Amino acid sequence: MSSQTLTTTSYAILGLLAIEPWSTYELTQQMDRSLGRMWPRAQSKLYEEPKKLVSIGLAKAATETVGRRPRTMYTITAKGRRALAAWLSEPGAGPVVEFEQLLKVFFSENGTKGDTLATLAATRAWAEARSSESFEVGRRYLAGEGPFPERAPQLELTSRFLTDFYALAGKWAAWATEIVDSWPDDPREAQGDPGVMAETVRRAAAASGNTHLG
Repeated sequence: MSSQTLTTTSYAILGLLAIEPWSTYELTQQMDRSLGRMWPRAQSKLYEEPKKLVSIGLAKAATETVGRRPRTMYTITAKGRRALAAWLSEPGAGPVVEFEQLLKVFFSENGTKGDTLATLAATRAWAEARSSESFEVGRRYLAGEGPFPERAPQLELTSRFLTDFYALAGKWAAWATEIVDSWPDDPREAQGDPGVMAETVRRAAAASGNTHLG
């Protein structure tokens, strides 16, 4: 098995192992706690990833006993660190939006106005809950209680993106709610607003550096 078969999840696991050794259970917990917001993956798949890294020499496994129960601890190897460094030297792919509530808004003419308002309310609740989590994590770091304080420079960058993303989702949902509130009960009878589209085009032009609006 060559390094070409490694996935982004493989490198995420390597990145965690570069911090310190972990058991499989600890890796899945860390993937959920620290990486779940930017790279969510099913736990069932995560249990196989460390074994794959061991099979190609990027990690090593050792069995230890905790109480009466044995557990396998995984540690990154020198080869694994080189593979991780090689992956980091490439720019990587941009984000992919996977947003079920946005998809429901996109097809909202097939439901009711109440359905859409409920979906947008759920989006706002999600954004508020995630923002609260970010606040608590940030507060712990400011108080000197966060895990791995030596990684603060990296955490500052990623947490700012995620915090701003949650705020964006919440603000969008609030804005969309005001618009949907003005719709008739049957979304199929709603009328578009050229001003909204013009503002969207203006924002896209500004973000892309395109000064020609057509």
